Amino acid sequence: MTILIVEDDADIGSVLRRGFAAESYDVELVGDGEAALAVATSKPFCAIILDVMLPGRSGVEVCKALRAAGQSAPIIMLSARSSVSERTEGLLAGADDYLVKPFDFEELLARVRVQEMRRDNDGADQRHLIVGPLDVDLETRVVTTSEGSARLTEREVDLLALLMRHAGEPLARADIFAALWAGHGGASLNVVDVYIGYLRHKLGEALPDGGRLIVTVRGRGFMFAAS
Repeated sequence: MTILIVEDDADIGSVLRRGFAAESYDVELVGDGEAALAVATSKPFCAIILDVMLPGRSGVEVCKALRAAGQSAPIIMLSARSSVSERTEGLLAGADDYLVKPFDFEELLARVRVQEMRRDNDGADQRHLIVGPLDVDLETRVVTTSEGSARLTEREVDLLALLMRHAGEPLARADIFAALWAGHGGASLNVVDVYIGYLRHKLGEALPDGGRLIVTVRGRGFMFAAS
């Protein structure tokens, strides 16, 4: 996974480079808009972190140019500007998210991971998702195993598909919530635990001990453990 950071502040750029490298990302760092355009259109990136205030072409101009050139990687814009009009300008330029400086690196990392999960979900157009002993029909929402089957609700199948696509990788509650419940009023973080419980019960109907396929990783979240 390679992430592009476009930041003219050397200190911030260095912090971001070290932070993402520690999370096993390959990192490319550039300091101006022209360099960003040259690099971002030459190779694929899993995400682009784009500062708004750059020498030469602004981050907004760079974002528009990247989208016009067909660059589809998630773009998260960084700016000290926090007004609604300025945030709206960035989003309308094609950014997927907008984070106001100063910010905590853990929040930026979470936002990158949420965008990755959303792109994974959007790009998954196959009807069947097969991982380990489970065969999930994403249209009928039926999960089938060698021992039986169970029918899931729409939100349950979304959650199971997210976990299966990241099999072996713990997903934090906050990241799952942001990917599946963000923008849905009235939901709180514990809805993730509730639906994990629902899923474990349904998987237990389809396969003896099927509920154990979803494990709780202490301090990290939930993981689909394919066997």
